[in-house]
Amino acid sequence: MTTVTFHSEGERIVGFEFKGHSGYAPEGEDIVCAAITSAVRLTECAVNDVLGLEAPVKVREKDASITLTLPNGLGETNESTCQTLMAALMVYLVQLAEEYPEHITVLEV
Repeated sequence: MTTVTFHSEGERIVGFEFKGHSGYAPEGEDIVCAAITSAVRLTECAVNDVLGLEAPVKVREKDASITLTLPNGLGETNESTCQTLMAALMVYLVQLAEEYPEHITVLEV
């Protein structure tokens, strides 16, 4: 199962962590894993490549684990955009978890 944890400070989503394989199907055929990976990559690309932040957000991938942490001091426009992206990612993953409850869990801490 994949566990997704969104980390918040007050109303601000500051990052997320993905752990584990969904186990829906064998590697390379797992549609749940593909959906999760695609959503994470889209979010990372939007934050780093489209916004063009001076200090790119770092995504760390290690042994079926992915983490992303937003820096402080993004400026009003970039902060708003990043929060929209993070909230959209969370909503998408919650919907995915409702569809595949045995393969993905979404938490907010």
